[in-house]
Amino acid sequence: MKRVLLFIYQLFIWLPISLPVTILTALVTTAGCFFGGERIFSYYPGRWWSKIMCAITLCPVKVSGKENLNKNQSCVFVANHQGAYDIFLIYGYLDVPIKWIMKQSLRRIPFVGKACEMAGFIFVDNSSPQAAAKTIHEAEQRLKNGASVVLFPEGSRSQTGELGKFKKGAYQIALDLKLPIVPVTINGSYHVLPKHSWLIHPHRLQMTIHEPIATDNIPANNLREAATAIHTLLEQSRTAIETSLIKDWH
Repeated sequence: MKRVLLFIYQLFIWLPISLPVTILTALVTTAGCFFGGERIFSYYPGRWWSKIMCAITLCPVKVSGKENLNKNQSCVFVANHQGAYDIFLIYGYLDVPIKWIMKQSLRRIPFVGKACEMAGFIFVDNSSPQAAAKTIHEAEQRLKNGASVVLFPEGSRSQTGELGKFKKGAYQIALDLKLPIVPVTINGSYHVLPKHSWLIHPHRLQMTIHEPIATDNIPANNLREAATAIHTLLEQSRTAIETSLIKDWH
């Protein structure tokens, strides 16, 4: 019975609201960035879109740790990736202008892909080592211009809601530019829309922002030192994220 009610709600309320709001947000973002307003339009339309999406899904949001943010400092945010609603939670409630580093496949989404491109988001290309290096270089250029970036080190959404293996790209960027890494723990989004699911379930969402991990005092004068530093940063951030994960949260 519950699944039937959720399906009816999704079909007759959620979809008729979310689809036009998403298209309108994409169009406003694209137009605003096209006419030179990237600093404003790459962030604020998406922020309000994310808040609306959480609201119409009946997902209450709780955020803790905002005192750990320095809005005048570029940084690299790294978060666990439980589900599609991670994006709405971070974009809508982090309250810091960000650039996303996202999968190349998302570029093909009608309206949304073009809006992301115009907003200066970075699409990951892992087709070759050279392409991956180009992605990292592009992200570093964005950070030099005063932005912060968000990455999911797991690379894709969790199959089970549990924390997966982390990749090194985010830590390479932070180390190269000597920028702080800010771990972010997300809880609840796996239950809203797990990977390979099409039915949305209202659920509490929680985001915990951890203390920044400094990189400006880490020696990385050669490949061995850099590799050691990246491994250390990866483990530190993963441990921080894991400490706030809620297991068996129903």
